[in-house]
Amino acid sequence: MAKAQKSGALLRERVEHQHARVSYVELFFDLVFVFAITQISHTLLEHFSGVGLAQVAFLLCAVWWVWVYTSWATNWLDPETTPVRLLLFVLMFLGLVLSGSLPEAFGERGLAFAAAYAAMQLIRSLFTMLSFKDASRTNYRNFQRITIWLGISGLFWIAGGLSAGPLRFGLWLIALAIEFAGPAAGFHVPGLGRSRTSDWDVEGGHLAERCALFIIIALGESILMTGATAAKLPVDAVNLTAFLNAFVSSVAMWWIYFHIGAERGSHVIAHSDDPGRIARIAYTYFHIPLVAGIILVAVGDELVIGHPLGHTDAKTAIAVAGGPACYLLGNLLFKRATAGRFQLSHLVGLGLIAVLAFCPALLPPLGFSLTATAILILVAAWEAISLRPRLQEA
Repeated sequence: MAKAQKSGALLRERVEHQHARVSYVELFFDLVFVFAITQISHTLLEHFSGVGLAQVAFLLCAVWWVWVYTSWATNWLDPETTPVRLLLFVLMFLGLVLSGSLPEAFGERGLAFAAAYAAMQLIRSLFTMLSFKDASRTNYRNFQRITIWLGISGLFWIAGGLSAGPLRFGLWLIALAIEFAGPAAGFHVPGLGRSRTSDWDVEGGHLAERCALFIIIALGESILMTGATAAKLPVDAVNLTAFLNAFVSSVAMWWIYFHIGAERGSHVIAHSDDPGRIARIAYTYFHIPLVAGIILVAVGDELVIGHPLGHTDAKTAIAVAGGPACYLLGNLLFKRATAGRFQLSHLVGLGLIAVLAFCPALLPPLGFSLTATAILILVAAWEAISLRPRLQEA
């Protein structure tokens, strides 16, 4: 993830002050992850427990990690060249295997999941490393380090796939921890040194757009999930209210991220002297709670639409309150990294969600969810109104 010193046959041409567009083949590649997000949501619905939450959180981190590493790579690789397109098609196939294995990743399909994941990481890294061999010594060395880190983590992925039960989960946690630590440690390798964020000269606008599109994927899956559930129910006032509430919550989440934050983040990273630092923290790490929040909100909406009245059980309360909390936390951290301050509206929203979390016994599921949606609307409106003068001055 470093700066190319000269053009390579498979590398994007960088034009100063010009935003590199997201290609059609990158969007095509993302379709696999629509399937992956759907699989994760349905897995959580079917296994909503302490262990299930931990496993689904782990699977989400793995899915995000393999996707975001690919987005970093295509920030340098040119998807309009045939070899890079073929690479993405191979990764898509492996991604389908990975996505199809998600519901049984901790069961019968553990080895398929682990093998597909490790293969995606290593194939892409080796390809990118070779693409830089004659174009950038710095970047070539950087991807040598990355490949070594991924090779080590791959051993734990495969060992976990060959194991079972808690041992599998433990080995996979080690594998993912290695990969998560890599960027923070500069992929340090004895004898090869470490990378600096100043070496990771990403095209910021492109990476910001790629991550924003993943948020759209997650929101789109949420709408599909709730729409499919609502379509099976009779049309009455309660069901219509639950369906409208689910839709409005999706709109509020879109507004909180895209109305100001996404565009401002793209501008900041595109004009930064150290875009690699912002890309690492704001887009690589801080987008994980954003996606987790959207998935939890979708699961909560599904539960509320299915059972809008009566007692609010613990499962529904966790999803309905935990989803907005994760989403607001992710936005708070993302905007802190790109705007340099914590948004008061988000802090207040998190405080209100914390209060709501102690009140499930006082409200039926629909009332509980309507309150959570109202908090998201409040945050969206507060931020939009409070920042309007600054946007007009800019």
